[in-house]
Amino acid sequence: MKRIHLPVVLVLVLALLAACGGAAPATPSAKVATPAGTPEPTPDLRQELTTFENITNYNNFYEFSTDKQAVAGLAGNFRTNPWTLQVGGLVNKPMTFGIEDLLRQFTQEERIYRLRCVEAWSMVIPWQGFSLRKLLEAVEPTAAAQYVRFETLLDPTQMPGQKAGWYTWPYAEGLRLDEAMHDLTILATGLYGKTLLPQNGAPLRVVVPWKYGFKSIKSIVKIDLVAEQPTSLWMAAGPNEYGFYANVNPSVNHPRWSQASERRIGELSRRKTLPFNGYAEQVASLYAGMDLRRFY
Repeated sequence: MKRIHLPVVLVLVLALLAACGGAAPATPSAKVATPAGTPEPTPDLRQELTTFENITNYNNFYEFSTDKQAVAGLAGNFRTNPWTLQVGGLVNKPMTFGIEDLLRQFTQEERIYRLRCVEAWSMVIPWQGFSLRKLLEAVEPTAAAQYVRFETLLDPTQMPGQKAGWYTWPYAEGLRLDEAMHDLTILATGLYGKTLLPQNGAPLRVVVPWKYGFKSIKSIVKIDLVAEQPTSLWMAAGPNEYGFYANVNPSVNHPRWSQASERRIGELSRRKTLPFNGYAEQVASLYAGMDLRRFY
């Protein structure tokens, strides 16, 4: 597995003290790497990883339950093999991949990213995966492709939360094509050096670290390149609360709570929310000239 150290996420921790009971599994060697010519990361990003225990037992995955601490148990028998991913739409080479094909064809990298939930809590997670850009380049988007639409598995027998009629299933999300092609955007297949668990979106999920966590769609079975902006599940459920872009922005509050601060899971105190979740240097140019209060 290839290890990637990005300018804003550079801290690898040798060992972690467990929070909420239980020891954390081994982590990569502790070091801070700052490639020549790159700026020092902000102090707020020099943080310890969230424990494996917390990452795998505090989960938003409404397909199983709205109770974060019930998801892991309900997802325990979720079948992730065999698994296929269809990639099509406005592409020259539509393809269907098995999960084993994705693991073999695309080099797995380690990416340590902050995850910021729209509910104002956060984690720091060591993902394994590969750049979404590489997958999209393989299918060759046409000139008409402007957006990428993602879809989660629809299987109420395995995902009891999909029996609820409050939402329009299956879960769907979308990115602008340039967002999807950005080097920070990955398809995650694991975390903490282990295969991704069902409660974290096994076997394949998107991770877009500068956006709120609901954009990082889980258990993906379909990706389509499209010309028009997709409507996500949350946009359909609450358009006044959940916009298409969902960029982390401390200046734009959720209608029911402030986004100016967040609580890191495993900690009691709160910390200031960073614009674009701390990745502004890498991604702010994608939104040059846009009113980020209007395009929330």
